[in-house]
Amino acid sequence: MQASDRVEATHKGNKYTGILMPSIEKGLIILKLDNGYNIGLKGAKLKKLGTAKKIKSPTYKAKLKKSLPTVSLITTGGTITSRVDYQTGAVKSLTKPDELLAQIPELAKIANLNIITPFNVMSEDMTSKEWKILAQVVVKELNKKKVKGVIITHGTDTLHFTASALSFMIGLPNKPIALVGGQRSSDRGSFDGAQNLICAVHYCLSNIAAVAIVMHESTEDKTCLAIRGVKCRKMHTTRRDAFRPINELPLARIWPNGKIQVLMRKDWYVRRDDKHHMFSTKLDPRVVLIKFAPGMDSGIIDYYVKKGYKGMILEGTGLGHVAVQGENSWLKSIKAAVKKGVFIGMTSQCPYGRVDPNVYTNMRILQDAGVVYLEDMLPETAYIKLMWVLTKEKSKTALKRLMLINKATEMNPRIDEASYLY
Repeated sequence: MQASDRVEATHKGNKYTGILMPSIEKGLIILKLDNGYNIGLKGAKLKKLGTAKKIKSPTYKAKLKKSLPTVSLITTGGTITSRVDYQTGAVKSLTKPDELLAQIPELAKIANLNIITPFNVMSEDMTSKEWKILAQVVVKELNKKKVKGVIITHGTDTLHFTASALSFMIGLPNKPIALVGGQRSSDRGSFDGAQNLICAVHYCLSNIAAVAIVMHESTEDKTCLAIRGVKCRKMHTTRRDAFRPINELPLARIWPNGKIQVLMRKDWYVRRDDKHHMFSTKLDPRVVLIKFAPGMDSGIIDYYVKKGYKGMILEGTGLGHVAVQGENSWLKSIKAAVKKGVFIGMTSQCPYGRVDPNVYTNMRILQDAGVVYLEDMLPETAYIKLMWVLTKEKSKTALKRLMLINKATEMNPRIDEASYLY
């Protein structure tokens, strides 16, 4: 027997049928059950029922309905558009978005979907090149009168980076933009992408014109949250409710039946309009995000200066610390980088709260050396914003001014207490 064969496994008096999966542990049998879940059985007896037939990918052929609104769906890859490869046991990307949409017939009852696939990559392979292409496609769709909103399917690991990139390149959109991922592949019983997509369609039909990540609110299949793209972070490796708002309440809570509860103050989001949207796809990739750790050599700063980088975002400790005193001081390297025209911005490793250079002496020393403290901006958001800002300004004064001006509501003058661990 081999992987992909259909088998019956007998284990402790119980019988299980399914597809035999690869296993790297001797004596461990792994089956893909008919309900989509996997089960591991130690020392089970197998009976071959037949060679598994090659799985034919379903196709999506929904008929357009004049009574339904149109939403553009841009697919880019990731777990949400993937399924298990029964030969290897690993997850692989689907080759066509139709294979995913055919599993979610509810979508055809909510909106007509205009499907676009500009590229297909896993999220860790995303670069500024893909972000620029994506922004161009999104704005093209937004400017179509019949299109009510745009959905982007994307791998979850760097979903919040792409959300930030679109937020700055597109600016204030004229219609809703929803980024959607899945923590489970589409063949699993716990697949979360279906509900996420359904809620994303409802978000695109709402009056909230903002770039948002739309994902599960809890581990149950009850509601999704729409979270502003520049104030969101993936907080868990595998949970279906991994994406949480940081230093801000969610924009809205969305039910799969279409009910939407707006949670954000109305003066903190823009409402949709039909104006033609302009944008800029310029990003300077010569930016690095550096996470500080105790005892870490400041030579990492010198390295990127030599490589010709123009900006650095430091992820410091607490209120914005890096070593200033002692043999591991970063001060000399920071001063040298600033002197050469490199912008250095400070954020915090703490997901919540803001940096503040006025509390401790060492931070005042860093500020005097040219480090710019970036309020409550998330490190990932600051990293993307600096790429965008470097294409607008060059001088130290102008860069600092623009980095500290809200462009996509990436900074909050006051953090709502209710947003902590929301």
